[in-house]
Amino acid sequence: MSGRELDVQAILAGVGDELPPGHRAGLIAIVGRPNVGKSTLLNRLVGEKVAIVTDVPGTTRNTIRGVLTRADAQLVFLDTPGLAKPRTLLTRRLNDLVRDSWAGVDLVMFLVDVASGVGKGDAFLAGELDGVDTPVVAVANKVDRLRDKHEMLPQLEALNGLRGEGRSFAEIVPVSAASGDNVEHLVEVLVAHLPESRRLLPPDAASDQPERQLAAEILREKLIARVSDELPHSIAVTVEEVVPDPDQDDLIRIEAVIHVERDSQKGIVIGRKGANLKAAATAAREELEVLFGAKVFLSTHVTVAKEWQRDPKQLGRLGY
Repeated sequence: MSGRELDVQAILAGVGDELPPGHRAGLIAIVGRPNVGKSTLLNRLVGEKVAIVTDVPGTTRNTIRGVLTRADAQLVFLDTPGLAKPRTLLTRRLNDLVRDSWAGVDLVMFLVDVASGVGKGDAFLAGELDGVDTPVVAVANKVDRLRDKHEMLPQLEALNGLRGEGRSFAEIVPVSAASGDNVEHLVEVLVAHLPESRRLLPPDAASDQPERQLAAEILREKLIARVSDELPHSIAVTVEEVVPDPDQDDLIRIEAVIHVERDSQKGIVIGRKGANLKAAATAAREELEVLFGAKVFLSTHVTVAKEWQRDPKQLGRLGY
């Protein structure tokens, strides 16, 4: 979804709205190195799960949009993949997706893991952001993992020094996405830097992800949790359909295909006597039932798409 498309939606969504004077709204790109907590923070800001979360760097592969609507403001967040070394065609395309997401947004939220320490990867990404005219709010995440408050000041100083000459962050806000510490203050900071505008999306929206993408991502999250040591990045999931059951009103049927790169990986995903696949599918089905508010019948099939991360045709078929 481009900024222009959202402008059209803003006009349509705003018709008939009675918004207070000074109402603010805008697009906010969440950027940062892999595994700094972008998806966790997005879910915390929105108040529900709209992005999958794992301990594996590089889990996010799409631009996930989450929405926080208040009486005085609407914040539309774009959770982007972490910028990484382009070792495969998939990684190069994901890096392009990250950079494309910076265009047309109203605000950039630059996330850093201060528990691991501000490093070269953060400096590289900050340098990339120096070419963007959009205001940047720096977020020092994972402060709950610091041993004491004395460790925070050097990290905040290092973070502040990442911007190029003549540039500075709009603000620097320390938070814990995991615990929620100081996240409410972060929201106030973000709202203050958004332009006055009508809503960009309907007020009851939490995300604009299609149901197929949401179902595919949740199943992929559960699979990664089962096989994270062997092949997390070789798994892709596509959903063929999400349809109501013709014979049962409160049942949704979902057909999912799990793609791996080699025959040996297929056996790992399935597991001994189907244990891995069954456990992942059960966990995904239970979560989807809560999200969809209906019973779910989840059908899964595992197939081999050889070296799909390096094959442009297969990447296109898989939606990358």
